Amino acid sequence: MAQTIKAGLVGVTGYTGMELTRLMTHHSSMELVQVTSRSEAGKTLAEIYPFLNRLPLGNLEITQPNPKDLAEVCDVVFLAVPHKTAMEIAAELLNEGVKVVDLSADFRIHDKATYEQWYAVEHTRPELLDEAVYGLPELYLDQIMGARLIANPGCYPTSSILGLAPALTNGFIETDDIVIDAKSGASGAGRKAKVGSLFCEVADSFKAYSLPSHRHTPEIEQEISKLGGTDITVSFNTHLLPIDRGILSTIYTKLKAATSLDDIHAAYTAFYADKPMVRILPKGQLPETRFVRGTVFCDIGLVVDPRTNRLIILSAIDNLCRGASGQALMNANLICGLDMDEGLPMAPMMP
Repeated sequence: MAQTIKAGLVGVTGYTGMELTRLMTHHSSMELVQVTSRSEAGKTLAEIYPFLNRLPLGNLEITQPNPKDLAEVCDVVFLAVPHKTAMEIAAELLNEGVKVVDLSADFRIHDKATYEQWYAVEHTRPELLDEAVYGLPELYLDQIMGARLIANPGCYPTSSILGLAPALTNGFIETDDIVIDAKSGASGAGRKAKVGSLFCEVADSFKAYSLPSHRHTPEIEQEISKLGGTDITVSFNTHLLPIDRGILSTIYTKLKAATSLDDIHAAYTAFYADKPMVRILPKGQLPETRFVRGTVFCDIGLVVDPRTNRLIILSAIDNLCRGASGQALMNANLICGLDMDEGLPMAPMMP
């Protein structure tokens, strides 16, 4: 029997920490052995997450975050903490020989100045930016498998980049006229109490936010510029849906030349043929958030509008699973030599 991989989780009390503990109950080759929280230390997981009652993981006691303590028992550590907090913890863990999957933004953006401009904090570990691998397996599988530091992608960038990748690599679209109209469930705002996330503020309403300067913008532009072979500026516009989880990104692009839906659909199908976590829907079918809920699937639908010469790409993911914790577990599996989908549920929670 193969040795069980020991995992740690820093920041267990947020939605991404909660989702990761849910997923780890399914895993047969990786065990969560240490979880940390400054506010809930001393309690068991079952005390803060009753859904873990009578499950072995529910008995795990929450501790104060300490990189040296984590390094003593863990092979890999997930960092589910805010930006700025993660960079120092990651550096300490790496120095102790522990692999790191960082769910914050601290290592996603390669350029130190760009990170500091958008996040308004100093990046104190710039020497790690070149080493960190952007954890989108459909694009960087080989680099991920040999890495010790993974920059887990953001939720909006995951849906946007996966949606645009085949169109850009095949040269179907203009690179100076891309509009991403993205909508997320309320869990994307995090678990901390904020007026804008209260039930009465979100339910029975629909609103835009962070226009035109959402912090995921440079992450998207960085990755799609690589795919397009040129610097790309996008119009990225975000909205809050009155649902718990899910992202639907509607991406408006301009075709370089008149191209049939048949040709574009065939190219998308070929691009993702060996990438089973992306599902290209049949022509005429469009994605819905409910069909990816609780999974790591990205569902993509395609529309060609010959009247406006536009390719409209629709991309749906679960923001907590594919957009955060599930993708983090995919990356941890890969850097630890496991199958990418181990421990991940394949069927959505329906209805």
